[in-house]
Amino acid sequence: MLHYSIIQAYSTFLRVVVQFILLTHSRELLRASNTGQLVLQVLGERARVIEWHRKQPDMALLAAIEAGRLGLVFPTDDDSLNVNVDSAKHVNAPAKDCVPHLEYLLLLDATWQEARKMYNQSPYLKSVVKVGLQPTHASIYPLRRNQLEGGLCTAECVALLLEKAGEAGLAQQLTECLKGFIER
Repeated sequence: MLHYSIIQAYSTFLRVVVQFILLTHSRELLRASNTGQLVLQVLGERARVIEWHRKQPDMALLAAIEAGRLGLVFPTDDDSLNVNVDSAKHVNAPAKDCVPHLEYLLLLDATWQEARKMYNQSPYLKSVVKVGLQPTHASIYPLRRNQLEGGLCTAECVALLLEKAGEAGLAQQLTECLKGFIER
């Protein structure tokens, strides 16, 4: 297995990504507190939703995984599968030598408890390169109970990834949408 734990330039890594995929739990689709809808609203064609099914995974998603074109934004302790977009200060190799070629970033759009279950019940996700985020601020999203310490909602994760990719305008637009969503 390849080890991708260090990256020289965030933008080099993230500019390879052309789309965000939200693998969404069926219950999340019905929740008024779902922030994935904001991602779709702001990013348009650069984002799409795939409803998660434990026994019948999406065939296009499986093909992207098989082709190595997808990274999963999800915490992991297994450094052999981890790309950490916040580790630029620990560089000892050029980014082009460290970065897998990814076309998609996959986010599990669900509560943290559901996201863990989705991951654990989806063997096809285990070998996917994990993209780790280390936010420098606490979540502004107060609409859910039992949040993971240091965890971000879906919209905050995408905004952080956009910011790291040098797309500050889109990141700010998504963050402003989220703030308005919270205040409603």
